[in-house]
Amino acid sequence: MELIADILLVAGALGAGLYCFVLARRLRRFTDLEKGVGGAVSVLSAQAEELRKSLDAAREASDDSGNALQALTERAETVAQRLELMMASMHDVVPEESADPDMPDDPPQDAPDEDVAEPPVEAPETAPEKPAKKPEGLMFFRHAATSGGAAQ
Repeated sequence: MELIADILLVAGALGAGLYCFVLARRLRRFTDLEKGVGGAVSVLSAQAEELRKSLDAAREASDDSGNALQALTERAETVAQRLELMMASMHDVVPEESADPDMPDDPPQDAPDEDVAEPPVEAPETAPEKPAKKPEGLMFFRHAATSGGAAQ
């Protein structure tokens, strides 16, 4: 009986040793840096770092574009305000009466006016300007036309 117990004990020990050997091989392959989970983790880590760098570059580019767009918008608002003032001042200008009442004020449309030369368009200066003051409000308001008006 003791001999059978010793044989079973040795068989169990050999089985446990074989099981440990198989588990050690599987664990080694699992943690291998080239093919296993370790390799996948290192690849994902490198990709995450590249993604972070590209995200930082995109954020910086969008911030620069936003600042440039804001500066252009402010400049456009000041130009629009100047144009509104010019349009408002044009209502005060009275056209000069011509000396000859038979002569029409407007030249014929088919012949271009040769005496009048257009002023050359100047290129904007590249020197940075100080920030212009934002317009404080609209000068003109557009009102929606009503459908039940006097033009029936």
